[in-house]
Amino acid sequence: MKRLFFLFVMVFSGVSADAALSDATPPVILVFGDSISAGYGLARVEDGWVGLLRTKLKSEGYGYEVVNASVSGETTDGGLARLPRALQLHHPKVVILELGGNDGLRALPIEQMRDNLGRMVSMARTAGARVLLLGMRIPPNYGPEYADKFFAAFGTVAHAAEVPLVPFLLTSVALSPDLMQADGIHPNAQGQPKLLATVWPSLQPLLHR
Repeated sequence: MKRLFFLFVMVFSGVSADAALSDATPPVILVFGDSISAGYGLARVEDGWVGLLRTKLKSEGYGYEVVNASVSGETTDGGLARLPRALQLHHPKVVILELGGNDGLRALPIEQMRDNLGRMVSMARTAGARVLLLGMRIPPNYGPEYADKFFAAFGTVAHAAEVPLVPFLLTSVALSPDLMQADGIHPNAQGQPKLLATVWPSLQPLLHR
C-alpha cells in the first residue's frame, strides 16, 4: 500500500512511475560464474566469497545489491546462453564474469572459450554494465602448452575489451592445502575471505563510476 501511495505522489509531482521505481531500486552487481562463485562444498552459501562481498558492501554503505547467478559446472557455452536473460532480469550496473574453469578442465577449445568470454563481455557492456573479468589457471593435465594458452586467453579478452582483469582468482589459496577442499579445486570456508581480498582491489573502482 505504501508503495502504491509513493508512486501516486511521484506521478502527480511530475515524476514517472518508472523513474520513481528506478530511484528506489539499489544498483545491482551480477556475479556470473561457476562452482567457485556458487559456493560449492560450503556448509552455507553465505560463507562463499560472494556472500562475504554482499556483507562488505552493506557494512561499508555502498548501497549495491549482489545477485549471484553462478551455476556449478557451468562452461562458457552455458554462460553465453544464460547471460541475456540474466541481464534482462537484473539490469546490473556491474557484472563480475567468472567462467572458463570448466572449459579448461574438460579440455574444450581455447579459441571457443575466448570467443564466448568476449561475447559475454560485449553483451554486458551493451546492456550498460561495467565488467570485471576473473581469470583462472588449470593444472597441466593436458600439457603445459594448453595450460599456458588457457591462462593467456583471459588477458587477451580483457585487453581487447579494455576491461579490468583479476589474472588468477585463486592466487592466494591454490598452493595452500589448508585453504582448499579435498578435491584441490574449490577453496574451503577459510579460503573464501582471501578470494574476496583478491577481487576487491579491481572491483572497488567500478563502484564509484
